[in-house]
Amino acid sequence: MTPRKTLRRRATAILASVAGLMMAASCTTDAPTEAADDTAEREDRLSEQCQEAVVPELPELPPVAEGTGTQTVATQFGDVDLPVAPQAALGMYTTDVDILTWLRYPLASSQPIRGDAGYTTFPCFFPQEALADVSTFANFPEYDYESILLAEPDFILNGLGYDPDVVERLPEIAPTYSVDAFDGRSWMEHFEETAAALGRTRYYEEWKAVYDARIAEVAARIEDPASITVAPVGYWEDQFQTGCYAGVECQVFADLGLTIAPTSLENDREGEALSGEQIGKMDGIDYAFMIRGLGDEEEAVFQQLLDDAAQNPLWGDLDFVQNDGIVGYEFEMTFGSPSGQLAFLEVVEQALAA
Repeated sequence: MTPRKTLRRRATAILASVAGLMMAASCTTDAPTEAADDTAEREDRLSEQCQEAVVPELPELPPVAEGTGTQTVATQFGDVDLPVAPQAALGMYTTDVDILTWLRYPLASSQPIRGDAGYTTFPCFFPQEALADVSTFANFPEYDYESILLAEPDFILNGLGYDPDVVERLPEIAPTYSVDAFDGRSWMEHFEETAAALGRTRYYEEWKAVYDARIAEVAARIEDPASITVAPVGYWEDQFQTGCYAGVECQVFADLGLTIAPTSLENDREGEALSGEQIGKMDGIDYAFMIRGLGDEEEAVFQQLLDDAAQNPLWGDLDFVQNDGIVGYEFEMTFGSPSGQLAFLEVVEQALAA
């Protein structure tokens, strides 16, 4: 399963012009929004959503707007004219919002979040200080073009380039840089290329320095990492999935010198989809890292998944089951963003460090 299919399918399996824009906005979801929330209410919502969540220590990320005029930027969908120093940037998907924050863009006053998986505000591992004055609206799995329009962005970063309708419609709202960030390549490659295209390589390099320093710290705390076999493990479409998707998990595993399970490296790291009769292929995995949603309802879904898996006698024979090696981590980490990469590294550290 390719990462773009993962992004599309997980939304359901785990859980036209400007003239027509307002009519098209009927695609909104019923998920809570924060358009009128004050800071205290947002903090309460974040606290409730993120109980026991893994939150990495992040640096301050003040916005930087330098220069004037426009620049012509080449994209996989053709050249686009973009403002050199936008004042109200918007990310089409949550990973785009995180990337904009790390690239130091001033943000539009309202930004998208997911409308499922227990999210009522930004992911728990996002740089909350930089987003303190930003409200949110649900924009996935269904797109809310009306709220995008009302946010009044002057620049949009769109990582959902696999959807031609999105690529076509967003420039009707504001100048847009589109990229298919879920094409099977590592999210980090897309991050670096996007930063270069937008003239903000300096900020990508600052993030990479933070990440590399944390890798060195965590690696020093894990005894004999090569002796530990790890894998991302998910379950949807009635099969166990072992792939690396956008590259978050396996990048951390490889950078720490851990041994990635062979099943995760199959099919160019897309992994394997294993039926109940095939889960013996996961034998030898010491730690299985599994995504989970937020809140009591999503926790119940996760526990039900484990209970259902336990009905298969082969499940109980797996090393990571026998040795309490199932490690849950926040759903949104898996899709790839600067803060998500650091947060997943924190998850691994808590699970494996001495």
